[in-house]
Amino acid sequence: PPCESLFGEALKLEPGLRHQLEIVSKCGIKLMPAGKQVGHYNCSNAAIVASVETSLSRLGVDYLDALLIHRPDFLMDADEVAEAFTRLAQSGKVNHFGVSNFTPSQFALLQSRLDAPLVTNQVEMNPFNFQVTEDGTLDQLQQLRVRPMAWSCLAGGRIFHEQSERATRLRDVLAELQRELGCAAIDQVIYAWLMRMPSSPVAISGSGNIDRVRSAAEALPLQMSQEQWYRIWVAAKGRPVP
Repeated sequence: PPCESLFGEALKLEPGLRHQLEIVSKCGIKLMPAGKQVGHYNCSNAAIVASVETSLSRLGVDYLDALLIHRPDFLMDADEVAEAFTRLAQSGKVNHFGVSNFTPSQFALLQSRLDAPLVTNQVEMNPFNFQVTEDGTLDQLQQLRVRPMAWSCLAGGRIFHEQSERATRLRDVLAELQRELGCAAIDQVIYAWLMRMPSSPVAISGSGNIDRVRSAAEALPLQMSQEQWYRIWVAAKGRPVP
């Protein structure tokens, strides 16, 4: 069953949990719908509204705290998206809106049509992928005081298992920093690396293992210096800073 349905079943068992949570859902991806030849993106007014109605039904709740456009739709009509957002906000079905994987120009385009600020851009952030630090994404979010959400913080496990020269360099540096910071695991070092960024990313743990989630939460008090942050950059790039 869809994960939203399973989460909805859990909420039915403990209805009081709803008011202790912020529920965020996404829309916009159509993974090979019946009768269609390819998976595709759809950010039309009707598709956005229908996605929210489906999410609310599966979750068994009256509203979403936030709705994100999951990936940029190359056919996105910003006015149409804004119309859908307005309709959902006015009906009380969604409190806030954001995006995921948007470039700075795509973010700016959609924001230009909205009265309320977009609340986040959920983007991939990990020591294997510095794209958002280099393409203006994090600069834009810091400028607007919008906190990014960071997905794939551990690079889908590559940090732990990949045997490339780059991965080995990263693990060696992360192990050094683990000892220096006095933490329990290198994944905590990565979360500290993320939190050191001035855009103040919100790290997403994709693990279903409660011990890994606890480990991530234990990284919150860690303080990383600039030199330590750049040691991870140097290990990832394989060269000194310019």
